[in-house]
Amino acid sequence: MDCIFCKIIKGEIPSARVYEDEDMIVIRDIAPQAKYHYLAIPKKHFADVTEMTEEDAVLVGRMLRKIGDIAASLGLEGGFRLVSNKGADAMQSVPHLHIHILGGEKLSDKMC
Repeated sequence: MDCIFCKIIKGEIPSARVYEDEDMIVIRDIAPQAKYHYLAIPKKHFADVTEMTEEDAVLVGRMLRKIGDIAASLGLEGGFRLVSNKGADAMQSVPHLHIHILGGEKLSDKMC
């Protein structure tokens, strides 16, 4: 598989990991759109929310819960925004589900 996120997960491509567990990694986004911009990436590959199985949905639920648990350690005490793009019209650049975590400052209301 030629997926950049799968390569990052395997350690074939270096990344600025800020969190890792059995389900996911959280890395710093290389083109931040906010003061703090992270990507939560499941270790299991599936392209987007439309390709999730029931098991994958449970995995994503665990990821969301963990994001809440680690938010303060990521500098997101004042709140954060979660975004997951699907497809070309939404500007999904990597076909491996990932969740953008943005915060650390007052965010624009133009993206919600």
